[in-house]
Amino acid sequence: MPAEVEPWDPAAPAVAARIAALVNERRPDLVVDHTGSSAVPGLPGKNVIDLGVEVPVDEIPAVTELLVDLGFGRQTSRYAFPPTRPLLLGCLDHEGRRYRIHCHVKPAHHRAWGRDHARDLAFRDALRADPALRDAYAERKRAVVAAGPVDGFRYSMAKTEWIRGTLEAIGWADPPILPPATIGVLGGGQLGRMLGFAARAMGYRLVVLDPDPDCPAAAVADEVVVGRYDDVDAALRMAERADVVTLELEHVSADVVARLDWDWPVRPNVNALEITQDRLLERRFLESEGASVAPWRGVDDTGSLRAATEPLGFPGAALRLKAATGGYDGRSQLRLASPSDLDGALERLGRPPDEAALLETELDFEMELSVICARRIDGRAATFPVARNRHDAGILVESSAPAPIPEATAREGAELAMRFAEAMDLVGTLTVELFLLRDGSLVVNELAPRVHNSGHWTVEGCRTSQFEQHIRAICGLPFGSTELHTPVALVNVLGEGPPRDARVEGVDALLADPLVRLHLYDKRRVFERRKMGHLVATGVDPDEALARARRARAGLRWAQPREPEA
Repeated sequence: MPAEVEPWDPAAPAVAARIAALVNERRPDLVVDHTGSSAVPGLPGKNVIDLGVEVPVDEIPAVTELLVDLGFGRQTSRYAFPPTRPLLLGCLDHEGRRYRIHCHVKPAHHRAWGRDHARDLAFRDALRADPALRDAYAERKRAVVAAGPVDGFRYSMAKTEWIRGTLEAIGWADPPILPPATIGVLGGGQLGRMLGFAARAMGYRLVVLDPDPDCPAAAVADEVVVGRYDDVDAALRMAERADVVTLELEHVSADVVARLDWDWPVRPNVNALEITQDRLLERRFLESEGASVAPWRGVDDTGSLRAATEPLGFPGAALRLKAATGGYDGRSQLRLASPSDLDGALERLGRPPDEAALLETELDFEMELSVICARRIDGRAATFPVARNRHDAGILVESSAPAPIPEATAREGAELAMRFAEAMDLVGTLTVELFLLRDGSLVVNELAPRVHNSGHWTVEGCRTSQFEQHIRAICGLPFGSTELHTPVALVNVLGEGPPRDARVEGVDALLADPLVRLHLYDKRRVFERRKMGHLVATGVDPDEALARARRARAGLRWAQPREPEA
């Protein structure tokens, strides 16, 4: 249901008082505070009666049960608060009108959430005391709904930056997480490794969850907790050592992230993770935000696959069949160019049993682009220059910046990234992969809620790298400049040949060019098309930088297995 901004209802305080009285009949010791917009005379809003109850952590289950006994219901949507700080939903008939009630149970003295209730009261009191501030908030609300229909969650997210800015002005900003705090990372691959380098340079400590004790991030982490990405117990052991938790890949179990969110700030949140883990859910999200995507259908069997081909322009246009979950770097994807390709396509795809797949039209595009956006908890966001990318069989092989596109197109890409991050309430980094069509329009291909391969060049090319910016974002620190100080290009170093111990050759010749830098990920084994590292080169323009990086890559090779001694 679209959110609406209604005039303030003078009956709201009486409704809040009735609920407080019902609670106090059972628990006279509980203080039920009227919070939110309905607690501010003259402030328009959705006229939901927001209430807050702050109790010790160990009393939250009992207070939750009390509210359920009174007729409140638990949240069931994917936006639901965790049981350590639940939101209970109810309604009350008062003077011929039914009022919606939201009762937030907040944990007192919790290391991460202990300030929340006092902050809500401070915000309410500031609005009550300052009519100009109240009117400014009302104007912000009206502007959100005037921009187009939004649901309640999107309406709330669009107000975040204004609210957080006001909290900062009245002395209630969330305190930053400062060094030598420990950052927990779900995933210890090359992205975790490079995040670790940035965190270490800023004085932070690092603990990583990864199935491999010798993962690339092990060289920089204080500790590697060995466990699968769906192992809740292992993730909890990792989080016990951390002050904030982030992730370096989206193939982490959503159940793990949801459980960690009970007691730790997890950035990005489980909502952003779930959207980007499922291509079908991601497409619906993108369309709900007004973004252009390739024509698509969800298919779950051979019949629905064949029925979907004609509306998507097949066989005149080739199609792409993609598993909804689990695929990356070209895995779990098929190109369907002729009717014979349809036979057994779903079986060849390698999708989980009974899972739908995404079928989309293959677009004729001019170039591939990506935008990387960092967003803080206060809603402030910063984007990096748009990069031009080239993939081979689904794997990124080259990236260069700045992309050769009009300024208006670059601005549109940045605005899309910031809008999507806001809509997810994402804190951390969001990467948006785009197609620039031949008519100059942008189509969104996919999202990643993390630092990204197509942004590795920011280490050499920008004042602040994507990795440092991510650390700043999740720790609540001011952003660094994303200014591009030199044209730059990246070429990935992929593995070649059969699996074997990784020994690289040609490094000395490669580094003879002083404008080339080599990054290897310390992966112990090399095999065909495995991401082993990358090269970054600078130049007077992106084309020169890319040519330099390609020349350097041509001299790099992986040694063959040593012959056993006689």
